[in-house]
Amino acid sequence: MGTRVTVIVPTFNERDNVAEIVARIGAALADDTAEILFVDDSTDDTAAEIARVAADAPLPVRVIHREQNTGGLGGAVVAGLVGAASDVCIVMDGDLQHPPELLPELLARYAEGDTDVVTASRYIGGGDTSGLGTAVRFGVSRAATWLTRAMFPRRLARTSDPMTGFFLVDRRRLDLAALRPQGFKILLEILARTDLRTAEVPMEFGERRHGTSKASLRQGATFIAHLARLRFGKMSLFALIGIVGAVANLAIMWALTSLGMPYVWAAIVGAEVTILGNFLLQERFVFGDMRRDARGIGLRFGASFAFNNVEAALRIPVMALMVETWHISSVLATGLSLIVAFFARFLFHSLVVYAPRRRGDAAEPKPDTAAQRIIRAIDDEAMRPGEL
Repeated sequence: MGTRVTVIVPTFNERDNVAEIVARIGAALADDTAEILFVDDSTDDTAAEIARVAADAPLPVRVIHREQNTGGLGGAVVAGLVGAASDVCIVMDGDLQHPPELLPELLARYAEGDTDVVTASRYIGGGDTSGLGTAVRFGVSRAATWLTRAMFPRRLARTSDPMTGFFLVDRRRLDLAALRPQGFKILLEILARTDLRTAEVPMEFGERRHGTSKASLRQGATFIAHLARLRFGKMSLFALIGIVGAVANLAIMWALTSLGMPYVWAAIVGAEVTILGNFLLQERFVFGDMRRDARGIGLRFGASFAFNNVEAALRIPVMALMVETWHISSVLATGLSLIVAFFARFLFHSLVVYAPRRRGDAAEPKPDTAAQRIIRAIDDEAMRPGEL
């Protein structure tokens, strides 16, 4: 007997996809004891179509129709996890962009016994994003992924695509009652709230057959708000130290310019003093839980010092241009430039400075570092399409 698995398919007005997705899942899992569980929030007759297709399906098909779609797509997935007949669950979308033919590969990777979650990733070798949409949406997707991994650098260290909606999870490793899904990024919720062993398989993301994308500005805002709720603590501490550093920077500038020093030189002195002070405070209060697994303090300081000086070298000329062009106060121009620099600093420190050292099997190829993935994304994938 094969692996017992429940395939959870959340649907919202996906009537035209039901027959094909059931047939393809049935073909992919012909040798396994499996069921398909649709969790339907539709306003059309998708639930009736599921019941019709289930009568002749090659494997058991059930549907949970929710009158109130509490928690959105994420809430539907949690409802499916609660109602599943098996502990091994695979979540996939109902729009046929997630290829059912990948199901055996997810199960095979899980069967190796060293993982709790197996994700289908668009961003590892063999993965593909050509079916995702426009270049703008691809850029939004990559930026959202980097921001998310920066906010959870330890939990997501081995997950290149925490935004994917196609993944296998062992339900026994989850506290379902503790999940508070909002919107459509349920995997992020699961990984952020639970310390899980993760693995990945590459996915070629398909083109949408029927229906329309559920992504929207409203969903994007929901995602940002939920991300902040999940891990606002680390970022808020980083921001607080940044504010302290900014105030110190401005105070140093004001004092030095009051003594007659040119504002550009005053800005340089203020930047160097606050770079050192910020690093020491971040070591103690922000990234203290990551120091043990990161590189040595000398390398951390060197990377932080180099990045901040490069950032300052770029920021100070921009600040000077604002002063000379807009004729605003040098202190105000510096404050504006520091706000913009905050996000770049946070991303770099979380993803690079305090990135965990790789301890993989020497016989296996080491995965790319976050910096290498960023460089490769900019170099090779900048014009490829995608979506949040």
